[in-house]
Amino acid sequence: MWSFFSRDPTANFAFEIGDVVSGLEEKSIWTLHKGKRKANGEPVSVFVFDIKDYNETQMQTAKNSLKRLKTLRHPNVVTYIDSLETDKTVYVVTEPVVPIVTYISEQKPSELVISWGLHQIVKALSFFVNDVNLIHNNVCSASVFVDPAGEWKLGGVDYMYPATGEGSIPPVKILPALERYDPPEKNDLSRGRKAEKWSSDMWGLGCLIWEVFNGPLPRTSALKALGKVGPDGESQEGIPKSLVPNYCELVGANPKVRPNPANFIQSCRKPGGFMKNSFVDTNLFLEEQQIKDQNEKTKFFSELTPKLDDFPDDFCKHKILPQLLNAYEFGNAGSSVLAPLFKLGRLLSQEDYQKKIVPCVVKLFSSTDRATRIKLLMQMDSFIEHLQPATINDQIFPQVVHGFMDTNPAIREQTVKAMLLMAPKLNDKTLNTELMKHFARLQSKDDQGGIRTNTTVCLGKIACHLNPQTRQKVLGSAFTRAMKDPFPPARIAGVMAMAANQKYFPLKDAATKALPTLCTLTVDPEKGVREQAFKAIRCFIDSLEKVSEDPEMLAKLESEVNSPGTTDSSAGGWTGWAVTGVSSLTSKLYRGGNKPAPTAAGTQQPADKAKAPSAEPTPSHPASAPASTRQEPQVEIQEEEEERE
Repeated sequence: MWSFFSRDPTANFAFEIGDVVSGLEEKSIWTLHKGKRKANGEPVSVFVFDIKDYNETQMQTAKNSLKRLKTLRHPNVVTYIDSLETDKTVYVVTEPVVPIVTYISEQKPSELVISWGLHQIVKALSFFVNDVNLIHNNVCSASVFVDPAGEWKLGGVDYMYPATGEGSIPPVKILPALERYDPPEKNDLSRGRKAEKWSSDMWGLGCLIWEVFNGPLPRTSALKALGKVGPDGESQEGIPKSLVPNYCELVGANPKVRPNPANFIQSCRKPGGFMKNSFVDTNLFLEEQQIKDQNEKTKFFSELTPKLDDFPDDFCKHKILPQLLNAYEFGNAGSSVLAPLFKLGRLLSQEDYQKKIVPCVVKLFSSTDRATRIKLLMQMDSFIEHLQPATINDQIFPQVVHGFMDTNPAIREQTVKAMLLMAPKLNDKTLNTELMKHFARLQSKDDQGGIRTNTTVCLGKIACHLNPQTRQKVLGSAFTRAMKDPFPPARIAGVMAMAANQKYFPLKDAATKALPTLCTLTVDPEKGVREQAFKAIRCFIDSLEKVSEDPEMLAKLESEVNSPGTTDSSAGGWTGWAVTGVSSLTSKLYRGGNKPAPTAAGTQQPADKAKAPSAEPTPSHPASAPASTRQEPQVEIQEEEEERE
């Protein structure tokens, strides 16, 4: 019986209490601990008040603080979760937070981050004073906390009281360390009568700003110095110049001139103000995106990606990324959200990426919106590594394959280029049968020379992933077809692809099939085609000469002819001897556009047959492969950089 009444009251508490978190020493009646929910390990913070360290009056202060925190729900106030009261102890469970002092010493936030943090604290003060008529009465570094996303939250409501009416007398603060934050009018009744209801809290805000930039406030008189005095007696850099005028208003001796929190934000948000910057603008837009029109959203998300480099990773991961996901899922944000979404997706663990981003990607690929589809294809390098082969083969490729037959040339081109990234993860049937059928059709029937060119380029680059039977059946005929294409860059691509994949051709095929076709190109009208043909011919002839001199070399030179297809994704990007297609190559090399060019017979030929300026190749020294001694040219056609939207 007695053991029942004397058991630990926290035994059935749903939370485990962990290590103490520093940062509140001497300035709070609470001790902050790390904690977690017993059911699922979810992290929390636990504020603990133990009466053995204080007295009954402060015990009542702690209980009043708990009651107040339960009723205060605001995005910029520490979120209450649960609590437990015993005769000797009070436990308050909140969202996971750390004191601002600890956060600053560990993270050393930039001015951008601080500007948004202060914005959040002032919004909380505005809520208290202007919306619920409460005075916080304890604004200092000990009452500000930061959550895992980097969001600043106001807590420390131990001494809060109503601004008017019953109970509108400030509670007594017993802790000596808090006296340095008292406004001058507290001890001057004549000044106190002139004060506004927000005057004391805005004085505390001035103290907080000083501490954020200079460290713990040693004494009230230190507020007169904008920077902290160093060991050598010189003032160190402290409060930024753009914030100084606003700061001076806060710590002025006359309480009447201290601004209302709402007015303080307006002043700091003016052009040139401390809170007028891309970080604050971005966060405010995300918070208000539900009331923005479609044009505003499109413009905002289109300009967001480059700004993310200046934002903290934790903030992007925990705050901005969820907002982007919501914007796409529920906010009709359109394709403009994709670039920043995929950029921030890299911050997630593999497990989180599979849960949060992959379902979104799969859903996006089923979209019929052309802008979404083409941006997905262009951004594929941002997320392909996180996609499982089963997801690609079963859910994504069946949607992507429609792009090969799209009436829009840009989508057909991007679909072809996307295969370079998808090929290592495609299964045998999809890669060696279905994809090859689409490539054969594009290479022979597509009306865009740039797309035919890029199909040959892509085939040459994914040849290492094909099985030996497909290589023997497809490569020779595909490259030969390209070398007979009326579009000069397509012929160049065919020559270079054949040279780059020389190791997959039996020497007999090289002599009887490849060389005869290459030799016909030595008299091609285009100088660029002729140059590449001669280089490829030399490579094949060198191999044939080696075998002629030493027949035992045959097995070594043909060692990779029947090598199995690899799933290694190191085949290279759309560089090297790759060329851009319809979006840049055709327009760049084709100065005449679609203008027909006269032939020698006086007839006209279509745009693909018009003479294009030669694309000067950039040869490099032949590279030697570990498994073969035959020389393979590593040549490049200068590529026009495509600006990713």
